[in-house]
Parts: sequence; structure tokens; C-alpha cells
Amino acid sequence: MNVKKIVLYILLIALCGCTTHDKQEQTAAPLPQETVFAYGLRVDTFQIDTLTVQKGETLGGMLNRAGASAGQMKQISLLRKEQFDTRNIQVGKTYLVLYPRSQSSVQSDTIPPTVPSYLIYLPSVRETFIFDLRDSLAVTHDIKPLRLETHTAQAVIESSLWNAFTSQNLPVDIVLKLSDIYAWTIDFFGLQKGDSVRVFYEMMYVDTTALGVGQILAANFFHGGQWQEAFLYQPADSVRGVYPNVNGYYDGEGKSLRKAFLKAPLNYRRISSHFSYARKHPIFKTVRPHTGVDYAAPKGTPVVSIGDGTVIFKAYKGGGGNTVKIRHNATYTTAYLHLNGYAKDIQVGKHVKQGQVIGYVGSTGNSTGPHLDFRVWKSGTPIDPLKMQSPPADPVPEKLKNDFMQTVNEYRKNL
Repeated sequence: MNVKKIVLYILLIALCGCTTHDKQEQTAAPLPQETVFAYGLRVDTFQIDTLTVQKGETLGGMLNRAGASAGQMKQISLLRKEQFDTRNIQVGKTYLVLYPRSQSSVQSDTIPPTVPSYLIYLPSVRETFIFDLRDSLAVTHDIKPLRLETHTAQAVIESSLWNAFTSQNLPVDIVLKLSDIYAWTIDFFGLQKGDSVRVFYEMMYVDTTALGVGQILAANFFHGGQWQEAFLYQPADSVRGVYPNVNGYYDGEGKSLRKAFLKAPLNYRRISSHFSYARKHPIFKTVRPHTGVDYAAPKGTPVVSIGDGTVIFKAYKGGGGNTVKIRHNATYTTAYLHLNGYAKDIQVGKHVKQGQVIGYVGSTGNSTGPHLDFRVWKSGTPIDPLKMQSPPADPVPEKLKNDFMQTVNEYRKNL
């Protein structure tokens, strides 16, 4: 019992006329119950059980475990998908079961609960589904508003960008976002002691709970003896339809920080095999992953790098035959397999330009005919090259330049 309640208790005794001179035993007045509202309900009038969704448990199973009546179970079976899609129930998520309390048991949980009045499913911090089970079933879907706060941070690199942020208890999500923003202009594998970065970013909150880093609005990175600015620019809704590709990070002059990849690394006749995690191997006849795209082309067809980068592998590699692997930035890496031979001067550590010939189509390794097996990794994970979205490289259009510069000037004040 806290001090406030103790004082209230003493006042109640005084109002009842209970003094030390009273010979007759007095019964202390009960403390008034604090009124508590949550989820649009006065939750202090309910007994509440907190449960978690079990493996394979359905909404009906959740209610059955809560002691729902046959009538309530029947209502759930009539639930429409637009009210609540039961397929979205996730194992481990929390749900609350609210049971009615009698007037005499408002301050006690000793009386066993009857059938539930409400079930509240909490799929996330923001989202709530409230099932009113008292009469005919009613479902309320509530999404708490997301609140954004802007913050600034700066860090000087001693060993790594990651350590620079963690040593100051700054959100490490910023590091991942920076590596993506600057992926085309800064080699994050070549950062040096003394490099530094300033960041203006958003933090996402629901009520007082921090959900994580939102968007990086602006950044300035010092590397290689010079500063590299990055500004997020998203045109107003009124003109976004006219300029659908203007949405990304640009330098102070409106030039895009990204460079577009080539659509394909060669002139090919056809695609003989697609990206799949369950392809039947043409030689071994077993089902195994094929995390690349096979381009059928005549032997000797030149193969080019789809973007600027550094050669990190050049050798014969088992079933892949003659292989060249290129790291384009901290995010993207590509590989070119089954080559008949390598282009002149292609060596590990060599910097190559977009469109530069790196080898020639062959059939080395485990192959049924001349083709190029082309593979792409994004942040270490294989992705389908045909579905890779090459970022726009166009600068901010002249008609939007004034609006862009106003945005830049505002952001610069925070850097």
C-alpha cells in the first residue's frame, strides 16, 4: 500500500467516527477502487488472464482454453474474413481474456471466472483486435498512431562504424541504413580510423515505447579526406505522380547517390534456368537449390560486370567451373560461373567498371552446354537477379530543384 492510499485510508476511518475511545469493534471502509481504462474498456471491473498463442492454436482454440460458452464458440465460427482473418494468428503472440467480476468481488480475484466477456488479441505493439463476446459478436480493430521524433547523432570511427555507434549507445540500425545509403559511393570495407559521420534521423514511437529507427533524413560522411552528403528527398504528393522515380538519397547538388546496374551481364539467346530453391539438377537429377539465373549463349560470348566493383574471387570452383566474383559495395555482390576463360588483367583485387568484360561464356564445371550462371547476393543473401530492382540514377529534375534545395537547407541546419 503506497503513501497516498494510506492517507486515504486514515481519512476514511476519521469519516466513520472511529476513535480510540470506541469500545465497539468497527469495520474499516474498503478503499475505493482506482478506475483504470485500457482498450476502450474499464479494465478494473474485469478479472484478466494473460495468455500466449500456442502452436497450431486457432481463435476457437484460444476461446476454448479461456472457457467460452457453446454460444460464444458458435459466434466465432460465423466470423467473416473482413472482420478478422484467422490465418493471421501467430504463435507466441499475447492475448487477454477478460472475465466479469461481481460487485462484491471487485477487489478480489478469489472467485472463479465465468465465461469471458472479451478477448483482446495483440499481434503487435500498435495493433489490437477486441472481440466483444457478451451478446452478438462485435470485433474492433485498433491501430495506435505512430509518433516520429527527429534526433541527431555523430560518431568518429576508431575501429569500425558499428563499434563507433555501440560505444555511445546509439541505435545500430542506423549503421545498416547508412551502409545502404552510401553503398554506391563509400566502400565500407575500407573505412579508416578518424573517419566520421553525422546523422539526422527519425525514431518511431507508440505511446512511450520506442519501435526503432525510421528514416535517415540526412547524413554527412567524412571518408577519404572529404565529406559526402546524403539527403532524403521525396516530392510532395501533388507532383509524385509526375515524377514517380524521384524518391531516394541525393547529394547537395541533386545527384543520385545510387548507380543503376545493367539488366544482364551479356547478350544471351534465352534463359535456360531460373532462380529456385527446388530445381531438378540437369546432370545429377536431384532436387537442389539453384540461386542464380542461367543465360544460354554461344561459347565465347563476352560477359561483363553489371556494375563498378572489385574482383574478390577468380578461380576454378568445383561445379561452378571458372568463376569470377565481384563485390560492388557493402550491399551487393555478383558471381559469374562456368566461364570458358577470363578477360585480360582480371585478377583478385582488380577494380572493374560497369560494362567491362571480365570473361567469356563456357561450359566448365558441371554443365550440359555453354551458358552463364549469374548470381547476386544482397547483404549476404542470394536474391533473384531477374527481380533485383536497380536503383534510379537520375538526378533531381530541374523543375523540382528549388523544392529540393529548400529541403537540403533545412536538413543542413541539423547537421
